[in-house]
Amino acid sequence: MKAVIYCRVSTKKDTQESSLVRQEEELLSLARNQGMEVIKVIREQASGYDLERDGILELLATIKEEKSKAVLIQDETRLGRGNAKIALLHCIVKEGATLYSISHNGELQLSESDSMVLQIVSMVEEYQRKLHNIKIKRGMNRAIKQGYRPERNLKNQGENSGRERKDAPITEIVKLRENGLTFAEIAATLRGFGYQVSKATVHRRYQEHMEAQEMLEEE
Repeated sequence: MKAVIYCRVSTKKDTQESSLVRQEEELLSLARNQGMEVIKVIREQASGYDLERDGILELLATIKEEKSKAVLIQDETRLGRGNAKIALLHCIVKEGATLYSISHNGELQLSESDSMVLQIVSMVEEYQRKLHNIKIKRGMNRAIKQGYRPERNLKNQGENSGRERKDAPITEIVKLRENGLTFAEIAATLRGFGYQVSKATVHRRYQEHMEAQEMLEEE
């Protein structure tokens, strides 16, 4: 199993350097005992209340990009403190990684209160996703009632239908916008038809189109 080691101390004092070294040595030993392959060791000197940490961002990126399934820490406070700790625990668990700690000599056992908060966060996130999908569905139904026909605008059918289309169709963006859809709803609708676009891309293409139209009118 691929593993990432994360070591942290709260201050940048020179005296804290020895604590970082000790954490790393103990976590390397834990990894060996668990039969893990350590692919990266991250050492950081920063407050646990701060989410904007280079080391923690590197940790999350490594979990996602390197498919690491284990994160080794001295104890849960090394990840963070307060709300920052809960947020990071949620992010790591959501990526499918398991936390291991020296304090538990193996898989980290969360407190009952932390487990309850994570369950609540997951429930809220799931309901937010459902509400977002309901909004998109209602927006599409509203657009269809006003005359939009998505089936008439499908392109690249047949032998090229499996190819990923990255271009955002400006004609469809304008039509959907005129039918009252938000940029987020438009992006989600287009992704459903194979266009890999984000809300930002849709908004940019729409703005560029409107600016071009204004220039033509001025001429």
